[in-house]
Amino acid sequence: MGSCCHDESAFNPCSARQRRTLWLTLGINALMFGVMVGAAWYGRSMALLADSLDNLGDALTYGLSLYVVSRDRAAKARVALFKGGLIFAAAAGVVVQIVHRLFHPGVPLFEVMGVFSLLGLAANGACLWLLWQHRQEDINMSSVWACSRNDVAGNVAVLVAAALVWLTGAAWPDVAVASGLVLLLLVSSVRVLSAALAELRVAAKASPAQTTDLPTSLPG
Repeated sequence: MGSCCHDESAFNPCSARQRRTLWLTLGINALMFGVMVGAAWYGRSMALLADSLDNLGDALTYGLSLYVVSRDRAAKARVALFKGGLIFAAAAGVVVQIVHRLFHPGVPLFEVMGVFSLLGLAANGACLWLLWQHRQEDINMSSVWACSRNDVAGNVAVLVAAALVWLTGAAWPDVAVASGLVLLLLVSSVRVLSAALAELRVAAKASPAQTTDLPTSLPG
């Protein structure tokens, strides 16, 4: 990790690079949310809807990350805590939609699922590539990296669901993949929350002279 990332100044080069990356990924995810949620409703796909809500959560996450780029590590940990809550809320929203679909069954349009999952994969792959260089710089960027990695996995899962809907002519692959994405979101939420709480505990015990020894990335 570069030494510039230890400097909390608003004008340090590391913060400037992080801001540029976060603005780009924020724009990509905000755009993709609008596109994907429309496709999900038109295509009647719970898996695609889960993916679109993930994009919305990420857009909010990147906006929060921009806010704390130049702030101290305790502030970054508090925002990471909030990000973990956002991921959990997204999972809960998908659960509600899955339950609704179980009571109101319908076969989604696999063509819509396939095309838009590929589009999402391209967009989220670009975000993942942009965030790769920042993934171990601090708790703020590590939690963003975790969100982006989940997105790519989600896009691949929706693509698999589209293929299974096409092969079976049934709705269960869509519901199954949506359920799997819920599990992925929950695991990610717990991981981000745990790392943020650990950092907050260390920050509470540390003196100002010890803050450079705080953990700066998610485990793993």
